[in-house]
Amino acid sequence: MKIIFLTLFPNIISCYFEDSVLKKALDKDIFEIEFVNFRDYAVNKYKRVDTPLVGGGAGMIIDNEALRNALDDLKSKNQRAKVIFLTPVGKKFNQKDAIRLASEEVLILVCGRYEGFDERLIEDFADEVLSIGDYILTGGELGALVIADAVLRNVKGVLGNSESLEGESFENSLLEPPQFSKKGKVPDILKSGNHTKIKEWQKELSVCKTKFHRPDLIS
Repeated sequence: MKIIFLTLFPNIISCYFEDSVLKKALDKDIFEIEFVNFRDYAVNKYKRVDTPLVGGGAGMIIDNEALRNALDDLKSKNQRAKVIFLTPVGKKFNQKDAIRLASEEVLILVCGRYEGFDERLIEDFADEVLSIGDYILTGGELGALVIADAVLRNVKGVLGNSESLEGESFENSLLEPPQFSKKGKVPDILKSGNHTKIKEWQKELSVCKTKFHRPDLIS
């Protein structure tokens, strides 16, 4: 898999891949990343990528021309790429999306800034429009990182041990059960060695935890 971040601030994103599990997987060529600054595609003298809103309003909007040029170029080089725009008005991203998108060959994550995108860009290029929650961020870079992390950990080989993906939260619309380290007092059933009983106990606790923290998933 390859993920292309289309952003005005590549440095915000690139440092995330310099440590931990994703760094190890990247070094092993299990996935690829690329950072493209669409300011490089601006054709005006000062390389500006923002423009006033038509019809008035506070703030600026991402220039139609620079980002369009960048997307045209990237799509010509990655014809099977899925283009995802990050914006608060998009569908809320979830674990099912992460698993689904992990099977794609190339993802282009388009990070917004200012007052957002010229709507024509979304209409012409977007395969999906996603949001990571009902709140506003300064830019789409954090959202793109959230999506990239959630997707990449579902790519074979990234986590090393595929069993790490089993029984995670949001599987079957439930949160994962409480987890305990070996030190200190823990529920006796976890030390019983009866794996069937342990799984039954964990399922019950998973339901209880979901009802308490996320009743919306149960409903």
